[in-house]
Amino acid sequence: MVAQKKLSVTDPEDDSEPLLPAQASRSGEARDFFISRERNLSISVVLLLGCFSALLVPAYLPSDTPLWTNDSTPSTNKALLNHSAALLEGECRRGWSRSRLGEVPYADRLNEVGVFLESGKAGPWELYPPLGLQGAEQTLKGALSMLTESGLPAQLNSSTCRRCVVVGSGGVLHGSHLGAHIDQYDIIIRMNNAPVFGFERDAGSRTSIRLLYPEGAPLLGHEYLHTSLLVLVPFKSLDLYWLASVVAHKPLSWWSRLWFWREVVENVPLPPENFRILNPDIMHRTGQVLQDYTRQPHTLVPTLGACAAVLALQVCDQVSLAGFGYDLQHPASRLHYYETLRMGAMETQVVHDVRAETQFLRQMVKAGVINDLTGAI
Repeated sequence: MVAQKKLSVTDPEDDSEPLLPAQASRSGEARDFFISRERNLSISVVLLLGCFSALLVPAYLPSDTPLWTNDSTPSTNKALLNHSAALLEGECRRGWSRSRLGEVPYADRLNEVGVFLESGKAGPWELYPPLGLQGAEQTLKGALSMLTESGLPAQLNSSTCRRCVVVGSGGVLHGSHLGAHIDQYDIIIRMNNAPVFGFERDAGSRTSIRLLYPEGAPLLGHEYLHTSLLVLVPFKSLDLYWLASVVAHKPLSWWSRLWFWREVVENVPLPPENFRILNPDIMHRTGQVLQDYTRQPHTLVPTLGACAAVLALQVCDQVSLAGFGYDLQHPASRLHYYETLRMGAMETQVVHDVRAETQFLRQMVKAGVINDLTGAI
């Protein structure tokens, strides 16, 4: 009979010694803890947030550790500037970069890729955004109907031999003094909200093509000055709706704004002829090449920087990069040339494989397909 009853402090049928009140209390607390789902859930959330904070806070908050500003010695800077000057002074060689693609492993997919989408010539798509536009055909049709031109504008298409420079956001560009060199290129490609205003000495002052998605578009109107083309890279169907609204100078609905993960600009001071939509094949084929440089089983989504380099191969004869390279061995180094965010932040992102992209770009530099103006690849 005793074995079938719970032990308690006041069990009259139990001949054994009763549990001490303190022991009974602790036993009851343990049972309450393990059977309280709400309490377990709350503690789990707190622990999860604590783990994320341990990873993210050191990368984003100020630190007593000095940030990297420019570790290059004056002689190194001078050598890079001399190399850049020599490239600009040399004769432009038509078709040079694409002719060297055969020297890069797995890069055969990057020849003859369409750059911008045109009305009546888009699709069909087998993949969903951003690697395709499956399911977004009607939204795409509406966005394309707002654009008045396609292809490169006349001012970018006049030269018989075009030199391109893709200006990355890397901290290595800080203190480079490459701005005057960058401005001499025929086509200057930038990504997202990487600023020009106030950074002309290192990053140059002109923008021929700016690749972006809505959440990455500059919020300040003066960043669109001296810009020839604004090219949308659609990561979701809503991005196409955003483009149509911006071109038409119509505000987004409150419901649409809820689905962007951060504030988006709604007033871009450019006419309709200055907008384009990037062909998703650029991102898809770039991802396929990067897949061969990594062991990850899933399809890779390349960074806009890698996509910009592939775009440059399609429209230019000679391609150079500036501000590229991730110094992951030094997490306290500067990630971007225009802010103090540290390199350690890259370790927390899971969308891109920057190590695979680095291997790919190094192969491109080694084969002479592209030139690395800042020497960090």
